[in-house]
Parts: sequence; structure tokens; C-alpha cells
Amino acid sequence: MNSPVRQSCPSVPTWLNTVIAVQHIRKMRGGAQSHLMRCSNDRFYVVKFRNNPQHPRVLFNEMFASKLAQRVGLPVAGSVIVEVTRQLIERTPELNIQLVDCTVACQAGLQFGSEYVVNPLTGQCIDYLPVEMLKRVWGLSSFGLILALDKWTGNTDARQAIFWRTKNRRTYNLAFIDQGYCFNGGDWTFTDTPFGGVYGRNEVYAHVRGWDSLLMGLAPIENLHSETIWSVAKQIPPEWYDSDFAALGKLVETLIERQTRIRPLIDAFRKSHRNPFPNWREE
Repeated sequence: MNSPVRQSCPSVPTWLNTVIAVQHIRKMRGGAQSHLMRCSNDRFYVVKFRNNPQHPRVLFNEMFASKLAQRVGLPVAGSVIVEVTRQLIERTPELNIQLVDCTVACQAGLQFGSEYVVNPLTGQCIDYLPVEMLKRVWGLSSFGLILALDKWTGNTDARQAIFWRTKNRRTYNLAFIDQGYCFNGGDWTFTDTPFGGVYGRNEVYAHVRGWDSLLMGLAPIENLHSETIWSVAKQIPPEWYDSDFAALGKLVETLIERQTRIRPLIDAFRKSHRNPFPNWREE
């Protein structure tokens, strides 16, 4: 295997967490047509490319929401900036994007990488478990906390999660993935609906018995300092949003203002016909 050639990226601060893609593994499912790749730190990442069929901004959304989730202690898959060289793309025909009327090569440069939470050679990673197996999952209470973050960031997609374990264990760990449609995808708007950003099965919310059971997750989000939110946004490559700093400013300032709106948004979901919190008790 030829060693990758690093291209200079003067517009990106050197302190950003950047790795280099060295090997294509396989194409992944999903509308963004991501690719599983091995990188220079010998870890595997699901890589979304700037010329994906959804929008370049979904790369920003992924990293921004993931980093904010990490700040408040949520179990999200690790995120990095992945540099994919032109040389690797040219010698890997599988690195392509299928559009409606043609197939194009993946774009070289800086892309978003979501860490594949367990080595595919030594572990198992699945996106669905039968109800009776949910008792084997560590940290199910995090579903209530990610709900608060999804409402805050205006996620218009269903909440995605994966369950993973090493081959010698019976219990599963939990990780949240796919934050691309926070901020309404490429629109960078907030179209709040009761069912935006919620998980498809009520069983994961069985632990929610009232506001007290949600406060531990709400408080870190509601109290996250504006300077911290801005510092996370500034760490993301501006080419992922076409260097539209005015739009970025509007997005971040709106997000800061929305810190006081999380509870009403959760309440709208709670009072919906879905009845997601059957064990809720009024205080």
C-alpha cells in the first residue's frame, strides 16, 4: 500500500483534530453515501464528503452537534476531520457518490469523520435491538438527555443510535450517531415539531418519570456558556459552510437564544398522541 501524501491546508488551525485517510473499506448505507475508511491513527471512521447528495453543511452540523453533545457528557461517536487526498481517491474507484443521473468521484480535502465505535474485526455494531435485549444496554437513560440536545439543535431527522460490543461480551454499549439534520440540514433553520429528533421506540424513554429525571441532562445544556458554544463552532473548517460567516453567526446566536426553549419543546413531545413517557408523574 502506498503511503498517503499530506496536502497543505493553511486555512485550518494546526490544533484541530485531523487524521489522514489511508484505506477505503466499504460504502455505508444512508442518504449522505458515507464511506468507512481506515485512517492514519489506525482507527476506522465513517466519512461524509463535502459533495454528498444532501448538503455540504451537514458536515458542519455533524461536528458541531457532536462536539456540543460531548461537552455535556453524551455518548456520541467521536468526531474528527479526515483529510482525503486526491491520490487516494484516484486509485480507489469505490470512492464515489451516486447522483440521480451520474456518478462522481468523492471530493478530495477535509471531510467529516465519525469514529466506528468498535473495531469491525473484533466487535459487533448494530442499529437495532429487540425490546427484550434492551436490558443488556448500558446507559439507556442517555436517550432522555439526547432528546434535550436534539430539541435544542432542531434535529429534523429521527434520532439514530447504535449498539456495540466486543465479541467476548454479552452487554452492549450505546453511542449516538448522525447529527447531520440538526439545524434542519443545509437550511440552517429551526422548524420545531413534536416528533423532530426523537427515537422511534418508546421503550428507551421508560426511565423518564418527570422533570427530575431529565434535569441532570437539561442543566448542562441550559447552562452551557455562549463562549463555549462559539469556541466549538470556530474549530470547524469554514469550507464546510462556504465561509458564510454571517450565516454562521446567525445560527450560533439563535442556538444560544434557544437554550431557554428546550423544556417547552420536550413538553410538546410529551403531550403528543404518541405518549412517549407513560411513566411520567406530575410533580
